[in-house]
Amino acid sequence: MNLLLSIAFVLCWSSGFIGAKLGAGTASAVTILTWRFLPLAVILMIIAAFSRASWRGLAVRDVARQAMIGVLSQSGYLLTVYYAIQLGVSSGTTALIDGVQPLVAGALAGPLLRQYVSRRQWFGLCLGMGGAAIVTMADATAGAGAVWWAYLIPFLGMFSLVAATLLEGRSRVRVAPTVAMAVHCATSAVIFTALALSAGAVVPPAEISFWAAIIWLVALSTFGGYGLYWLILRRSGVAKVNTLMFLMAPVTAIWGALMFGEPFGPQTALGLAVALAAVAIVYRADTSSTRARSRNADTCEAARPAIRRAPSPASAGRPGRRRLP
Repeated sequence: MNLLLSIAFVLCWSSGFIGAKLGAGTASAVTILTWRFLPLAVILMIIAAFSRASWRGLAVRDVARQAMIGVLSQSGYLLTVYYAIQLGVSSGTTALIDGVQPLVAGALAGPLLRQYVSRRQWFGLCLGMGGAAIVTMADATAGAGAVWWAYLIPFLGMFSLVAATLLEGRSRVRVAPTVAMAVHCATSAVIFTALALSAGAVVPPAEISFWAAIIWLVALSTFGGYGLYWLILRRSGVAKVNTLMFLMAPVTAIWGALMFGEPFGPQTALGLAVALAAVAIVYRADTSSTRARSRNADTCEAARPAIRRAPSPASAGRPGRRRLP
């Protein structure tokens, strides 16, 4: 089940970069993002309103925390990704810069979330970064046609997503997925609609390709990629879900080559192989540590009866008491 979820997550998250590329030729970034989240937010809020049990026990600060997570993980992250792609940065390179996230999240997860990364996992993370760098160099030498500072924009989105991940990890209250998605999308809808109104870009184009990109983004990227990100994060932790991010760049590069004719050569294939090896190393390290913790727990549980039966040092030499008649 975990393997299937991981595969689905990689494909759906990668589809977001392709969807951004599909809509980039028909409208501005804020127009695409407005119509991606505005109808979706209305539907999700209606669904969340009928599931009143999901709101029980939530304080105002819990909802405010989810709103802040939505600002960081959707508004801040997506706006930078779309803007970079519109400036000419290829979808594969944008996904690759996003691949730096596992190293940043892994470094911060220990002191902030008490989720420490083992040496083998660190080796896998660094190896994955190497695979991501190989794909980036291949794209840069092919000439994407973007100005140099455009490559710095996705880094802002990467830090925004890391901040959202750590903020969610430090939350003591578990919010129902329907409520979290509704709050995140409603927050993004308000922000993107305000930006579109201020820029005079709220009116959507009539092209079929625009609405096809919107459907693509809502179905695959929001429900698939974004929903699975938080699901895997809760089930497996920061290190594992962020290691999967290393696969986004090679997989997106394959999609970009097939759909848009973006370059995909031997160097990109090598980067994909290195990224796959990195994910395998991290997953095996996590599985080994989980088994070790399970064995230690079983050993301690088996030793407890013997500990209870053993006499204490104080009573070992104490003579037995005689019962009075």
